[in-house]
Amino acid sequence: MMASALIERELSSAAFPIREGVFVAVVGPSGAGKDTVIGHARALFADESRLEFVRRVITRPSDAASEDHDTLADAAFAEAEADGAFAISWEAHGLHYGIPAEVDSSVANGRVAIANVSRAVIPKLRERYANLAVVEITASPEILAERLAMRGRESRGEVLARLSRSTNVALSGPGITSIDNSGPREAAGGRFAEVLRKAMAFSDMSGLI
Repeated sequence: MMASALIERELSSAAFPIREGVFVAVVGPSGAGKDTVIGHARALFADESRLEFVRRVITRPSDAASEDHDTLADAAFAEAEADGAFAISWEAHGLHYGIPAEVDSSVANGRVAIANVSRAVIPKLRERYANLAVVEITASPEILAERLAMRGRESRGEVLARLSRSTNVALSGPGITSIDNSGPREAAGGRFAEVLRKAMAFSDMSGLI
């Protein structure tokens, strides 16, 4: 990495935690329907410029059955990570995930950024963003197992392992909202929309202080 990039990173670290806007971290077990709930809100707020629905970078090819994301090979992801391309990154289920660094500027400029993240990175997000809202999307074990099986991407053993891992990390700290998505997506989507409206209102007030 060039020296100028190192200096820029060192200077930017003094600005943390980032204030003004809000980062909404959406977490929950596989099969809970996080992308479905986020997609519902994206359609509902299609004309809302204060919201940014973050496009993740994943070391997995994009397909019609999964979220719309950017794809990088493992080596390219590691290089981008080393170059500071991600605000936050993590590994799960043999894949690497990254939230683009540009999100920092969006939050610093008073916007509300929404991203599907691993609950394991919540402590790092609390350090990075002063205003963090955590939304946990849940569903009954039976619904989770059914949805994962319908994907057809994993064996029964792998599905059971995912469900087991999802119960091993408990959430703690302020600003946590739990939404049950076992029923119609409109119900969970409506509750999520209320969280986003409150985040926008909070961001608006923060900008006036």
